[in-house]
Amino acid sequence: MPKYLIQLNYTADGIKGVLQDGGTARRQAAERMAESVGGRIEQMYFAFGEMDLYAIADMPDNVSMAAVGLAISASGAARTRTVVLLTPEEIDEATRQEVQYRAPGT
Repeated sequence: MPKYLIQLNYTADGIKGVLQDGGTARRQAAERMAESVGGRIEQMYFAFGEMDLYAIADMPDNVSMAAVGLAISASGAARTRTVVLLTPEEIDEATRQEVQYRAPGT
């Protein structure tokens, strides 16, 4: 199952919700959300700095991950960035691909 790194920033309303419900309630909500599309949350961490939360999720496919991202964004409580994660074995497979490419200006 593909893995994704979800980076999340809460809006002011989202932070109010975390203050009201707590971190474990947000993790449970994230787990239910992922399970609703056939995925799962592998890890989830709140953080200091540029992002408020990082999660690693296993999702069936890009469409399922997009649905999750859209639902989060539509709530207005958070904004997300998603990174597709690749295993070392997937990179090995990519290195064996024959790619036809011409650099600009060559």
